[in-house]
Amino acid sequence: MSQYFDVGEQTLWNPSNGPGKLFVSMTKALEPLVGLPSGIGAGRCGPGDPDCHGIDLVAFTRFTDALTRLYRESNHLILRSLLEGVVATAIVLVERGVGTVRALSEQPGTSTRDVQIGPGGPATQAAPDRLAELVADHSAAMAW
Repeated sequence: MSQYFDVGEQTLWNPSNGPGKLFVSMTKALEPLVGLPSGIGAGRCGPGDPDCHGIDLVAFTRFTDALTRLYRESNHLILRSLLEGVVATAIVLVERGVGTVRALSEQPGTSTRDVQIGPGGPATQAAPDRLAELVADHSAAMAW
């Protein structure tokens, strides 16, 4: 079995059950972190079909942009590590849906929300090249 992530009639991603269900669960868990709905809901297969996930591209782009901004502005290594997989996967889905994640092209601010303290001092902000590499890797690995 597999999962379907669709915008209208267009399938953006068709992963196996494990990664698909995990991605949905993780996006739902991150909604309170950015204070926005993920935009992932019932799919084209009908209400209650757990294998189909319709995407409201406007809401999902807004959600992905907020997560990307949080990732890029944070100096907390663990927070960024925990966000990386979801952010990279979400960016691929937005781009496949012909949306744009503005936070990728903006100069990131500096967040004081979650500051890493410890040996060696605070970690640095996320390098944009790292995220670009992850997005490219995810895109190549994400069947559609």
